[in-house]
Amino acid sequence: MALLFAAQFLSAAAHWALPRENATRELLWSYHYTLGATLFLLVLLRGAWGLANLPRRPEHTGGLIGRAAVAGHVAIYALMVIVPFTRLLAAAGSDRGFTYLGLQIFAPREAEIAWMQAPSELHGEMGWVLALLILGHIAMAVIWHRLIRRDDVLQRMAG
Repeated sequence: MALLFAAQFLSAAAHWALPRENATRELLWSYHYTLGATLFLLVLLRGAWGLANLPRRPEHTGGLIGRAAVAGHVAIYALMVIVPFTRLLAAAGSDRGFTYLGLQIFAPREAEIAWMQAPSELHGEMGWVLALLILGHIAMAVIWHRLIRRDDVLQRMAG
């Protein structure tokens, strides 16, 4: 999933940074919707698996560090659900519809439904907040687990 998120953020960065008539921009943007929907499905599956295995997960360190770790994980997971959901909601209420891997998920509507479009106005901004949280998560994992605690958490996460 990490590589898929990296590809998703790369496509968004190219869409934002490159000129409108640019082949690289168009190529990278062409998979943004499909990859976003794929990530949404994977996040839902991973979330369900995580909740089912919650009693078996190691506990966080107590105190402020432990509470900060829990809050950070909750924020990351919340945004991993909310960011794609806002675009899927907009697609469900749009005059373009949404097709995923050749299957029509939402048919085009005669007219857009405004309340379904409104939350997607923050899709991009929330996506960049998610990217920053993920980068912060990586940095904190390296600093805390590798440099301070010197435990094997990063090796276990890597497989």
